[in-house]
Amino acid sequence: MENKNPQKLENKIMSEIKSGKVKLRSKYLFLAEKLGLESAFVLSVILSILFFNLFLFYLKATDNLKYLSFGASGITAFLESFPYLLIIGFIVFLFLAGYLMTKADFSYKKPFKYFAISLIVIIIFAGSTLAYTDVSEKIEQQAFSENLSGTILKPFLNCGIGLRKNGLSGKVFEVSDDYIIIEIPSGLQKVDVQNLESEEKLKLDKDKFIIAIGERGDDVFIASKIRIVDQDSMPMIRRGINRSAHYDQTNPYLKRNRFLIQDEDMKKCMNECLDLSERRRKCFDSCNVE
Repeated sequence: MENKNPQKLENKIMSEIKSGKVKLRSKYLFLAEKLGLESAFVLSVILSILFFNLFLFYLKATDNLKYLSFGASGITAFLESFPYLLIIGFIVFLFLAGYLMTKADFSYKKPFKYFAISLIVIIIFAGSTLAYTDVSEKIEQQAFSENLSGTILKPFLNCGIGLRKNGLSGKVFEVSDDYIIIEIPSGLQKVDVQNLESEEKLKLDKDKFIIAIGERGDDVFIASKIRIVDQDSMPMIRRGINRSAHYDQTNPYLKRNRFLIQDEDMKKCMNECLDLSERRRKCFDSCNVE
């Protein structure tokens, strides 16, 4: 009986092949599927590493973590500027890499948890190592370019230099008694400093970098607390300001529309003051910016 079983099995398989119930597939097709699976796995791992690296870079290069130095009052600004898209991208590609790993041949040799832990460790280690290179800065440069890569990458990093409702950081452009004008990546922003203590106001000076928390109004940011910071502690903000200033110099129309003000008459008045080399502060005051 044992000798007849293989023959019966062979006959059964041949009959199913002839009937069309079982279809033969080329070994090249299997090889292509295997290569495609392995390529997708490797790509998912690489993208996971890049997103984790960009997350570390974002925390280091923007004002996000700086808001926590204000204590509980800075948490809102911290949450507002947190890079949620980078975290989502990292998690998506990490889970995709884990899923593709379950389809690989080697995943059946040992329990999946060992491979999953090893995968996470490798991604975190590789992403942290990349933080010591200029890869992230090159990605940032591409993200804010006019190329196709900029269209794809910009949403992930744009929150690092975008407008905040409860936070603000940039370079002091002009100082007055009741307000200062800050140069930020989006343009020029008027900041009301009447709620600040005298000691804080005395520290404010032109070209100094500051970070502030407060509340954004229609045409003004009302600061409740301000701190002087090193410009190198927020390199993405600094580079965003430099890009904006350079773009304004090459585009006169944008230079006349740099102030983030909704009232068009007031905006026109403020921008006309920029062309003055003297008495600029008095000109700003005459625009009645409230």
